[in-house]
Amino acid sequence: MTTASFSIDRPLLKSLLVLATVIEARDRFTGGHVWRVSRYARVLAEKLGLPAGDVFLAQLGGLVHDLGKIGIPDGILNKREPITDAEWELLRLHPEIGEEIVANHPLAPLVTTPVIEHHLWVDGGGYPRRLSGRGPSPVSRVVTIADVFDAVTAFRPYHGASLLDQGMAELSQVGGTQLDAGFVAAFVALGRSGGLDHILGHAGEGRLMLTCAECGPIVAPPAGVRDGDTIVCPSCLGELMLHAAGGSFVPEWSGGRAAAYRPRADMGAVDEIVRDAPPAVDVPPRHEE
Repeated sequence: MTTASFSIDRPLLKSLLVLATVIEARDRFTGGHVWRVSRYARVLAEKLGLPAGDVFLAQLGGLVHDLGKIGIPDGILNKREPITDAEWELLRLHPEIGEEIVANHPLAPLVTTPVIEHHLWVDGGGYPRRLSGRGPSPVSRVVTIADVFDAVTAFRPYHGASLLDQGMAELSQVGGTQLDAGFVAAFVALGRSGGLDHILGHAGEGRLMLTCAECGPIVAPPAGVRDGDTIVCPSCLGELMLHAAGGSFVPEWSGGRAAAYRPRADMGAVDEIVRDAPPAVDVPPRHEE
């Protein structure tokens, strides 16, 4: 398979990543999700010994994979109750919406494949559509494992090893059917060796997820917060004062509520990827279905 070297314009890259993290922030129950997926994808790609360019593409794909959720109504993204069959059909459109969003972006060759393939399984199932004569790309397989693991382990009270064990077990159950068995084995080995501990339960480098007493562990503290700062729970809009404790923060409801929730870009996650970006990366040609 031939590849083409693709130059990376850092300002363009930054603009795409800002958009991706703002879109994630619309979903009030998934704080830190794309940062964790990006980090899980990077460490798994490194563990597998993928080329340096693919490691970067996996890290990048993890951050932008859910771009298409911008086309999903807030009432579905933020619904507390189980979604209906009709709502599920709408939610399943987000990979195609993401593909359409990036189609004319100058950096489209870097991100289109994981955006459209991150819900496709190695056994031919998944959505939005089956691939003709091939499985998902290696980068997409890495991003999918990272995405599935975070869906299993995120937004619950952080219980360390027990939560990790649950995630490892659920991945292993679908290894070889939905997920690449060899890639899953490598990811499980990372988890058993402590290689995921700095990501699990975090919203960014050194930033543990915080728990709103009313809504649970869904609050992602922004980069640069300090003792005494006030942030807003994205679900109940409670204003939470932060108290430094043990390298993290304990949030205390101040008694007030914000008038509105304002999604903001995660500049810590954005700057991390821009910093890691090589001048150019080899991108395999995309095979159309």
